[in-house]
Amino acid sequence: MMLYEVNQDALRYEMEHLGVYKPSVAIMLGKGKITPLKVLHVRTPAANIIKQEMLAAGGDCATPGTTITCAVPHVDILLLGNAKHYKTLVYKLKQMPYFGIPDMVADLETYLAAVPKSTKLADGRLLHYDSVKVMGIINVTPDSFYAGSRKKSVDAVLEQVEQMLAEGAAILDIGGESTRPGSDPVTPEEERQRVLPAVAEIKKRFPESIVSVDTYRAQLAKEALECGGDIINDISAMTADDAMMDVVAEAKAPIILMHRRGTSKDMQQQCEYKNVVQEVTEFLLNRAALLQERQIGPDKIILDPGIGFAKNDEQNLRLMQNLNALTVNAWPVLLAASRKTTIGNVLGVSQPLPPEERLEGTLAVTAAAVYAGASLVRVHDVKENVRLIRMLEAIRKV
Repeated sequence: MMLYEVNQDALRYEMEHLGVYKPSVAIMLGKGKITPLKVLHVRTPAANIIKQEMLAAGGDCATPGTTITCAVPHVDILLLGNAKHYKTLVYKLKQMPYFGIPDMVADLETYLAAVPKSTKLADGRLLHYDSVKVMGIINVTPDSFYAGSRKKSVDAVLEQVEQMLAEGAAILDIGGESTRPGSDPVTPEEERQRVLPAVAEIKKRFPESIVSVDTYRAQLAKEALECGGDIINDISAMTADDAMMDVVAEAKAPIILMHRRGTSKDMQQQCEYKNVVQEVTEFLLNRAALLQERQIGPDKIILDPGIGFAKNDEQNLRLMQNLNALTVNAWPVLLAASRKTTIGNVLGVSQPLPPEERLEGTLAVTAAAVYAGASLVRVHDVKENVRLIRMLEAIRKV
């Protein structure tokens, strides 16, 4: 007799080769993986009920010590179960219309439904995430932190676009202002003169391309969409310009909501968090909820945890480690960590590695994003990241 551990991605394969009765395979797959789920702001009586129901279902629920005495009105809890446990929990909780339990039932049902994610462009095209998509970075700026992404002319931009598309980029991200830590903003007119000609020429030369415009200014976003832009990438998650929500709503254009505190000038002085994963997740879900109030659904919203924006190295790594805090929800998730400072700090020995030497670290982050269920990665090096994703996905889906 001998034994070996079976990888989660191979469970179906192993069951089928055992000769398991086919209708039973799907049932057993639901039992094969314990997935911890953190639930925030649960009324304390409900937390006690949920704890008992999870134990009865065969799972468990971690709760604070103050829960059993109801010493505080609300607590955060951590469910420990598999799909079968959660389905059983939903069935039982549906019979309890009190203590805010119906809200949790709705969230669990959405989680269990696992609807495939997609992004619908204003022109009706759909971007499906059957594979992790690569967004190529093109900066029409003289001062972006990585010199390899800087393009000083429209001709240089078009040359880079042609190369990135040939290498497998699904989206091209055009930015006219460096937002690296400590940088000063450019004037709206300067950003406009950098971005709009580039967007217009890209769409003229490559009409089927998908162009994302990296800006937090609503007026530029409006003009860029009129020039043929497809997606707005707002590093402020619509906090820098209140008109941004109206712009994307009227244009029916998707928007990327990124987490950041402060401005590029002062954000690295705002890195105080009690739980960076929870606080970033709550912020982004709350921003997405504002759009939902305008009848803007998940196919128009993409979430980005904002690696390197108002976070130190440990916090950036924590967000990379726990990216599934975002990917478990209905919205596509973008991870944008290409060649950033944390990679240089982690890989440097006596001193940080410069941006030019951070490709391998970037690829490691992309691999983590694939396993966490991200929908997109934003990178400087399209070919290398596309190849890594293809290889990883081939291993996982064989």
